[in-house]
Amino acid sequence: MTAIRTENLIKKYKNGVQALNGLSLAVKEGEIFSLLGHNGAGKSTLIHILSTYQAPTSGLVTMFGKDIYREASEIRAQISCVAQQTSIDTHLSLTENMMFQSKLYKVPKLEAQKRMKTLISCFGLERYMKYPVSSYSGGVKRRLDLALNMMTNPKVLFLDEPTVGMDIQSRMVMWDMMKKIRNDFGTTIFLTTHYLEEADQLSDTICIMKNGKEILQGTPHSLREYLRQDMLKISFETKEQAQDCFEPLRRVVGLKESDLRRDKIIAGLKNGHNDLEKANWWLLEHGIPFLGIEIMQPTLEDVFIRLTSEDDKEVSEWVF
Repeated sequence: MTAIRTENLIKKYKNGVQALNGLSLAVKEGEIFSLLGHNGAGKSTLIHILSTYQAPTSGLVTMFGKDIYREASEIRAQISCVAQQTSIDTHLSLTENMMFQSKLYKVPKLEAQKRMKTLISCFGLERYMKYPVSSYSGGVKRRLDLALNMMTNPKVLFLDEPTVGMDIQSRMVMWDMMKKIRNDFGTTIFLTTHYLEEADQLSDTICIMKNGKEILQGTPHSLREYLRQDMLKISFETKEQAQDCFEPLRRVVGLKESDLRRDKIIAGLKNGHNDLEKANWWLLEHGIPFLGIEIMQPTLEDVFIRLTSEDDKEVSEWVF
């Protein structure tokens, strides 16, 4: 069953800014759906519309087959939103926070207590119950925030950049939490993230946005196959070395601005091993120090950069 569907969604603000430009997407029930796009692509506007905080200028939005504006009160009872800023009250204990959340949504007390016990166990929060919430790390507060928002047993959970600012260990714990929410509770998760690795690891479906419109939707595997070409990767010790070599190499193998990535140059191969040999010969002939040169399969980052780069003014629409 389709959990969320938008058709030709347009949002134009009074100041003339058009945040969404005919966006259409479909989210399946019980999946993790990730939304990717640069700042200004329209991700936040879309979240606000889907969570009924804003109305679109035009277009259709349905959730579980219901129009989310004609039946907004019913939809709001079935969704929950976790913003970048946690909604925890640090003056309350862990259990007080969770029970307070259930009271806000009029969950019966016995049902709320049972659900709270389940969520504390699922999210590994038992060990923190004896400590004040104000002493929790950012990662633990985020886990508690997720647990709070699951107290209402939502059908759809919106997560806006849930792991921003976390170290890799905390992010991996959060990834496990999101998988648990999907697998154990059957909740549909609608996720925005800037971490491509996160989207790749978690998502059943990914949608890449640009200028308020979807440009590619599909599984992580199908998105990686979009480029249909091998990639040339040259690794340097420092980003300065990569920058120094970029312009000369650009003339040798036809690089784009978006191919320079920190201490690496990663480009699509137009002429296969020919480009590899030309680049390798040029580096050796000019005595340029580099850590390695190889041909590799495209990653999700390669696809994202190719589709959202300003180098590519026109992008074909693909849906897998």
